[in-house]
Amino acid sequence: MNIILLGPPGAGKGTQARKLVEERGMVQLSTGDMLREAQKSGTEMGKRVAEVMARGELVTDEIVIGLIEEKLDAGDAGGFIFDGFPRTLAQADALGALLDRHGARLDAVIEMRVDDEALVSRITARSTCAGCGEVYNDITRPIPADGKCVKCGGTEFKRRADDNEDSLRQRLMEYYKKTSPLIGYYYAKGQLSGVDGLAEIDDVAGAINAVLDKA
Repeated sequence: MNIILLGPPGAGKGTQARKLVEERGMVQLSTGDMLREAQKSGTEMGKRVAEVMARGELVTDEIVIGLIEEKLDAGDAGGFIFDGFPRTLAQADALGALLDRHGARLDAVIEMRVDDEALVSRITARSTCAGCGEVYNDITRPIPADGKCVKCGGTEFKRRADDNEDSLRQRLMEYYKKTSPLIGYYYAKGQLSGVDGLAEIDDVAGAINAVLDKA
């Protein structure tokens, strides 16, 4: 099963992707993680990535598609979660063509819908465990009183530098300009489903699993 999680920054895509990895054995294909992995790999593709990033340039769609193709070639019984890609209509077309070449299909596109003002309030209060990435929130899910992560027992927590109101609103604007057209694109293809991204984590996970069970 291959799926895309869509939604603005802070909607909880990473959290839900991790749950799908744990519960369904899927593989999360994060663009950022793939680029960092490629840089260290020493492969021809990795060298291309390292050269582009060393120049401070943006990695091309062609390179990202190449990295995704390597993962598809390796194969995985649980399927893939596309995280951070596609971001544009051109990338969506390229991903569709890639899946077709591999005899694979996109089973679901799940939009994590949020209210912008509620999202800003939630994200400016969040922190993550430095060890495992578990997400906490000062209001809805504070760090345990003993100062230990419930998942890994770590005691170091961090906040993203760009988790402030001005930065978040700018990131939301970029999302709506570049990525939100994908909602209409996948709706027209009959592949789009929506869930409430601001519900409790387990409730969001349940809604996503209900979509996948019908796909």
